[in-house]
Amino acid sequence: MTEDDVLAEFRAAEALLEGHFILSSGLRSSRYLQCARVLMDPRRGARLADALVARIPENLRASISAVVSPAMGGVICGHEMARALGVEAMFLERPDGVFELRRGFRLAPGQRVLMMEDVVTTGLSSKEAIAAIGRAGGETVAAAALVDRSNGTADLGVPFFPLIRLDVPTYAADALPPELAAIPAIKPGSRAVA
Repeated sequence: MTEDDVLAEFRAAEALLEGHFILSSGLRSSRYLQCARVLMDPRRGARLADALVARIPENLRASISAVVSPAMGGVICGHEMARALGVEAMFLERPDGVFELRRGFRLAPGQRVLMMEDVVTTGLSSKEAIAAIGRAGGETVAAAALVDRSNGTADLGVPFFPLIRLDVPTYAADALPPELAAIPAIKPGSRAVA
């Protein structure tokens, strides 16, 4: 699947948005990929996960025995990646502000895990998820995401495999270009207040 193919999937799902967006990191952007919308169609989610799995080297793929994702954004894409890999899917939650496995999910000591995100912007949530996997006894051997919008700056400490890299400038709220400042900001992500 090429970058154009991936973007076509997002466009077909009306999940490629343009405007003034407040990202979960607090940074601002003029483009936003709404992964929840692109994953509404299970067939599309399967195509995207299958394409992403194909980007992970075979020897690494064969060593993964679980996929763990941060809730909420990573739950569906993590489940799809686990399906494509033929392994179990689990997700992390933040009941008290720190990621942890709940709901009876457990990792065996040293269990080799793929940490799966929907979108990586700064990498902060991904690093927190990887730390939680370690606290739960697992070993994160790789990370993956549908979208890397870090502009190449996210270092997760493990091999990182995004399906697409969307290099769109991000800005601090007090350093917006005039054309972005002129548009009302919306927060479309999972941490948005309804």
